[in-house]
Amino acid sequence: MPRPDTASRILQAARALFEREGADGVRMRKVAELAGITPMAIYRHFDGREALLRRISDDSFHEIARHWQALRSGSDLLAQLVATQRIYLDYALAHPHLFDHAFSARRGNARRFPEDFHARRSPTLNVTHDAVQAAQQAGLLRDGDPWDIAMTLWAHSHGLVALYRAGRFSYDERGFRAFHDASLGRLLDGLRA
Repeated sequence: MPRPDTASRILQAARALFEREGADGVRMRKVAELAGITPMAIYRHFDGREALLRRISDDSFHEIARHWQALRSGSDLLAQLVATQRIYLDYALAHPHLFDHAFSARRGNARRFPEDFHARRSPTLNVTHDAVQAAQQAGLLRDGDPWDIAMTLWAHSHGLVALYRAGRFSYDERGFRAFHDASLGRLLDGLRA
């Protein structure tokens, strides 16, 4: 099996550190050591630490979006909406440091609602928007701005995840997942046409 190119090795090393220690653990010397290169070699591929962190975040957005896109083959439009939120939940619990950096940390280059979303600059929320719009067109969800509804669904799941991760639920992970799904069901019931 061929050895990955240098940029890929840098990203793999940085992501491993990120997964283990969070954004603060991604230090150029540590990344270089794990990638088997000198620290200065990183700068041939990335402008600096922030560019490397931005790439890791962007890759994580695209990873979630790929999972969401895979769901679009099903015919049950409401099940697709539920699945998008479950994938978000899965990602948050499996990759807490990436989740925090991508969705909870203040970043200068973060997409802002509504303008960046209306311009379809969010690979993740685009999928939820499109599923909401399809459900509206099929008469399953009430009328309303599909971007606002997509953001409402996302904010609901995000808020529950943030509360769970902050220790505000006494449920174990399985119990929390059941609560999340039931709560999402109640929200969707209120959005039905």
